Amino acid sequence: MLGRLGIGFVGVAALVALPLVAATASEDGKPRKPTEQEWSFDGIFGKFDRAELQRGFNVFNRVCASCHSLEFLAYRHLIGIGLSAEEIKAIAAENDVVDGPDEFGDSFERPARPSDPYFQPFDNEQQARAANGGAFPPDLTLITKIRSGPDYVYALLTGYGEELPESLEPSPGTEYNPYFKSWTIAMPEPLFDDAVEYADGTAATAEQMSRDVSAFLAWAAEPELERRKQTGFVVVIFLIILAGLLYASKRKMWADLH
Repeated sequence: MLGRLGIGFVGVAALVALPLVAATASEDGKPRKPTEQEWSFDGIFGKFDRAELQRGFNVFNRVCASCHSLEFLAYRHLIGIGLSAEEIKAIAAENDVVDGPDEFGDSFERPARPSDPYFQPFDNEQQARAANGGAFPPDLTLITKIRSGPDYVYALLTGYGEELPESLEPSPGTEYNPYFKSWTIAMPEPLFDDAVEYADGTAATAEQMSRDVSAFLAWAAEPELERRKQTGFVVVIFLIILAGLLYASKRKMWADLH
């Protein structure tokens, strides 16, 4: 069963200010443009890979969730990545939520239910900043929509380890990442080989985990993506047929006048 590993990040502002427009060079202090990746959900007929989504949730739940939240998702939404109702109930129950009032008017804690919002690691922004060296870990529910998509998240997570160019000077307490907008980032490298264990036997390399969690965050931003594509396709087919019928009717109605 998926659990949460207590891995905290210091200064996880990595995704707070993801650039809206990526430049092409990092040596001059501008972010490097992420390489375009191929995703199963790209294109009109693209679909999410449920196995990939479940691995991505595993990474998020065990690593990222110690600092980041998914404010706009409830546990029950995880049915969309292929988890069963029993699995979702067990995952939710790993965390306690404050409820109430009880018969005495007091608040109380209880295990989370599938209908509850996903676990929030901090009670408020001040607590989050205090635990992360002054940085505020952003909510990641819509991060791939409001920023540069899963390509950027993947590039950022795999962008550590390069040598800092001599022309650049790092800020105290930061690391060099050529994909971050200011090229120095407060979040240490979050993913390392075998940081999690995949139930399907997939090798948990840092690159694989980065790709999986990027796909999961793309799903979190738009769980209805597949349904929207299906609806759009049906609407287009309907409009084509309707246009054909209208054209045939017009030809028949006006045939005598020609």
